[in-house]
Amino acid sequence: MKIPATSLVVVALGVAVTAVGLKKLRGSIGAGVAGFGLAHVVLGLLDALRTTVSD
Repeated sequence: MKIPATSLVVVALGVAVTAVGLKKLRGSIGAGVAGFGLAHVVLGLLDALRTTVSD
């Protein structure tokens, strides 16, 4: 199974945003940024698993 480049980019950016939220920011702002990043990781993985419809 080949993973689309778009999905990989979304997952990579999600990991980066999550890391920034956990390491650099504190409190509720950091938790919000980390959650935003984790949501992108999940959505990128779901997008990678989605089948494409061909005409």
